[in-house]
Amino acid sequence: MEMLDPAACRAALAAPCLVAAALAVGPAGAADTAPGGTAHPLIERARALEHGEGIARDPEQAAALYCQAARLGEPEAMYALGWMYANGRGLPRNDGYAGTLFAMAAFLGDAHALRMMRFTGTYTGEVPDCLHPRNRMMARAVDASWSPDEHIRSLPPERQAVARLVVELAESYGIEPRLALAIAITESNLNPVAVSPKKAMGVMQLIPDTAARFNVRNPFDPRDNIKGGLSYLRWLLAYFRGDVALAAAGYNAGEGAVDRYRGVPPYRETRAYVDRILTFVGQADHPFDSAVTQPSAMFSAIRMVRQAGKDRR
Repeated sequence: MEMLDPAACRAALAAPCLVAAALAVGPAGAADTAPGGTAHPLIERARALEHGEGIARDPEQAAALYCQAARLGEPEAMYALGWMYANGRGLPRNDGYAGTLFAMAAFLGDAHALRMMRFTGTYTGEVPDCLHPRNRMMARAVDASWSPDEHIRSLPPERQAVARLVVELAESYGIEPRLALAIAITESNLNPVAVSPKKAMGVMQLIPDTAARFNVRNPFDPRDNIKGGLSYLRWLLAYFRGDVALAAAGYNAGEGAVDRYRGVPPYRETRAYVDRILTFVGQADHPFDSAVTQPSAMFSAIRMVRQAGKDRR
């Protein structure tokens, strides 16, 4: 199959190759598109919304979900979003966006995208705002009227007090209640005495090193544990500049693993974890406090190469 030449791509500092390499997951840079991968449910939901299959058609919401999946390194989502822009399907037609998205997907091995490039042209360096590392728009994929109180009332009575504590403390750490609850529920189902086989403890499932890192004295005290988990989540959001998928992956697998794989690590557990968080939260980006820590070197490197590419044009 005809492919973009990675060496030539790097030499030219081509935008689609840069973005695709940054988004791709796995040690070889190849995205996992098998069913059950992190982005697969996002793509299925987006496809249903795009075509109105069983639900009301909503192309803008479909595009937001495709964009989330594209940022997780899924060429199928890059192709689908490119198709929407190429055909003006629920979005303003933009051949520049389409050409770049098709080039990104083709670089990751999508044969359909390679053929479409013959009609839209190759990359232009232009991508939708939701794919810009520095200037991503909030990609809400669910009803903005979600209420933490209503959600808490739907929980078992023995979990409601812990959930309220999570929501109460989240604000003081600059974390949206929805994300804080997503992490707490996914980690322990709000169980203050939960212990995992890896010795993670309490509501936020802190391993001993993380508990010590964030000054948690009693990991089985709900307030102390939640404060430690929120401190770590706030740090991860600052480190990954508000990227919810990467922050969630870091919480599950450690920020070092995210840096090594330049994205969500190819661990089945981590991908399922990130998928659950994204589905619950319904947004790709979160506000962050840049004063908490310096950004990941991965982000810094991407910005430097992108700027070099702009300077050469």
